[in-house]
Amino acid sequence: MPRKPQVCIVTPGTPEANNGNWHTAARWQRLLAPCAQVTVAQAWDHEPADLLIALHARRSAESIRRFHASWPTRPLILVLTGTDLYRDVKQDAGVRRVLDAATHLVVLQAEALGRLTPGERRRATVIEQSATRLIRRDQARRTFDFVCVGHLRAAKDPLTLMRATCLLPERLASGAVPRVLHIGRALAPEFAAAAERTRAECGRYRWLGPLPAAAARRTLARARALIQPSVMEGGALAVIEALRSDVPVLASCIDGNVGLLGRDYGGYFPVGDAVALAHVMQRFADEPTFAAHLTAQCRARAPRFAPAVEAARLRALLSAALSTGDAVMRPAVHTPPAA
Repeated sequence: MPRKPQVCIVTPGTPEANNGNWHTAARWQRLLAPCAQVTVAQAWDHEPADLLIALHARRSAESIRRFHASWPTRPLILVLTGTDLYRDVKQDAGVRRVLDAATHLVVLQAEALGRLTPGERRRATVIEQSATRLIRRDQARRTFDFVCVGHLRAAKDPLTLMRATCLLPERLASGAVPRVLHIGRALAPEFAAAAERTRAECGRYRWLGPLPAAAARRTLARARALIQPSVMEGGALAVIEALRSDVPVLASCIDGNVGLLGRDYGGYFPVGDAVALAHVMQRFADEPTFAAHLTAQCRARAPRFAPAVEAARLRALLSAALSTGDAVMRPAVHTPPAA
């Protein structure tokens, strides 16, 4: 029986950081386990590997350069994040060189393909992230809870969320109290200060800080809607988790959200517009037909984010990459059916 290929996944994320890069790496390690020996590390330092998967072009650049220099004919898969696509690739020539070193590129939603050159698109594969189903029917009754999941940093635009929350009425037409539950660690002092100030001045805003992944997922599953106000995203896992929990999404109109929710989705608001966000939040809470429409749209998208779909695409990419890599190091790949 042929040996399984050795795959190293390099990610700047850590379990302690509890961020999207880490969750992607850990999930891919599980999904590839039936057909590869997979290790996850913050850097590649000449460990045995038939193939390297690197998350985040800029922050994994040194590992990519080192692997490419050591094994120029072995496959190297680069997963492009939101900051790679929507900031660094335009500003940093080093990031463009890293893209050139990769034999395969991965984007997490189809709208991201528009940010690549024709040559890069020919090497690119769309692999949407996945989440298991988690349905809760025990929503709070006295409050109408919105949830936002994401560490407090500029790309996530937490200040727009805070300003919008302060614009909501004390009570909705139903008599329920609107409430925003904000999950995430403040990655800069100014965001921590803003969250504390908003919490003190606006009883509708609750900053829960960082929560373990399972607790964050349960909180999201009990919410009436997810708020996703980011200014840039590669493809937020929180959106996918919401869809897989039957929770509608109110999202900024950016590629990273449109690629997941669809161009015809009805729950968008302009980036950075707190007034528009507050309006769509109140409309969602006060207009059952609008809420039902968004729920139906999200429910129709949910099956595409099943783990079996992601696993099949990921394993197909692994097999294709190894079939075109270094012939000396190219082991046979057994690709079992996605579970």
